[in-house]
Amino acid sequence: MVMMITVLIQAAYADGQIKFKHIPVQYIVALGDAGANSGNDAQLWGLWRHDPGPRGCRLENYEILKAVGVAPAQWAFDKKDWWLEEHGLLMEKPTFPLPPGKYVVTGGREVTSVLTVGAMDENGSQPWQLDHGAKLYDVTHLPCRAARYTPAVNDTDCAPDKVEKAAFPLAPGVSLPVIEGCHKKDYAVLFVIGVAENHLR
Repeated sequence: MVMMITVLIQAAYADGQIKFKHIPVQYIVALGDAGANSGNDAQLWGLWRHDPGPRGCRLENYEILKAVGVAPAQWAFDKKDWWLEEHGLLMEKPTFPLPPGKYVVTGGREVTSVLTVGAMDENGSQPWQLDHGAKLYDVTHLPCRAARYTPAVNDTDCAPDKVEKAAFPLAPGVSLPVIEGCHKKDYAVLFVIGVAENHLR
């Protein structure tokens, strides 16, 4: 993996002005057209600095999570803004928005690219672009599915106890379920395996 990063960076930035550092895997959650190479909506993207799966809480333990309010991994549960993944695990919220910088991203398939995320402008928009013509789909880890659930309207009951537990784990290609009373957003998941040294956070 380190060699792959090195080859990519040498090819893309032969002048050596940008230096990248390999990091333990982090996870970007992205909204957007799978065929897009760039956009102005990275303010809607988030970052998990640690794998949220092992830190997650099973749906069958939701009543305990609701009563305690905090998962065993010490993240707070928000019944008005919660996350679910393909194995039926409730997850902590990512950090929003995605910090500006340059990220080496991959979907664990054929393509690795450098994602450049700009600073937020006066209108609250944040530009992003993938190098060398890569598309968002190319750097999405397809087995991972992550969805964010919020109340469809104010004070609507939108709770994980409405999720059909028997549906999990989801078959390949199956989206996370629509839940009555909830608004759902499906996010692409990108692996971050390196960052520009001057953007380390």
